This record gives sequence, C-alpha cells and structure tokens, in this order.
Amino acid sequence: MKMFVEPKCIYLYPDAVDFRKPIDGLVAIVEGELERDAYTGALFLFCNKAKDKLKLVYWNKTGFALWYKRLEKHKFKWPNKASQQEFKLSPEQLDWLLSRYDVLGHEELQYQSMI
Repeated sequence: MKMFVEPKCIYLYPDAVDFRKPIDGLVAIVEGELERDAYTGALFLFCNKAKDKLKLVYWNKTGFALWYKRLEKHKFKWPNKASQQEFKLSPEQLDWLLSRYDVLGHEELQYQSMI
C-alpha cells in the first residue's frame, strides 16, 4: 500500500470490530482501549468478525483518513484469541497482511547464547 507519508507506527487491533463504526468510533477504540494518541500519524488496523474486511485509520495532518478493503473470497490472516491488546507491525508486515500472508502466526523466540 503506497501512502503519501511513511507511517510512524502501525498497530493492529486483534479483536473483531463492528464495521458499522465510523472513523470516530474507531478513534475512540484507539484512545480508549489501546490508550494511544490517534493524532500521531500512526496507522491503526481493524478487522471484522468474518475476517474478510479491514479498516485502516490514520491522522494525516488535516484530518483522519479511512482506508477500507474487502476480500471477495478469502480471509485476512488475523490473530485468534490474542494475548496482546495490540500488535505493532512493520511496513513490510502490513504489505504482507494486505496480501493475505500470516504475519503474526509465530511467536517470537528469545534465545541467549551460553557463551
């Protein structure tokens, strides 16, 4: 997805969202549940219960922008019963997600050398 400005951060909200919510309803989730400042230029991604629709909201200097995508035959690879309230994505992971790849399917492993 090409944007006019490079996003500062990209956050994925793991719970299903009622897609009748307009921009103000999604911004309320960002500020109320995620406790994030919606006016920073960060991107916030939301998915519906069926996982076939995605909304992306961000502040673009003069107002909020809403980007909406609907898949015709497939589902987005969205986290199930996530233990985290949000996930931070890289621009590359966002591109993968929009292309239906599973960007969150594996837990990050933390190993330390014995040396």
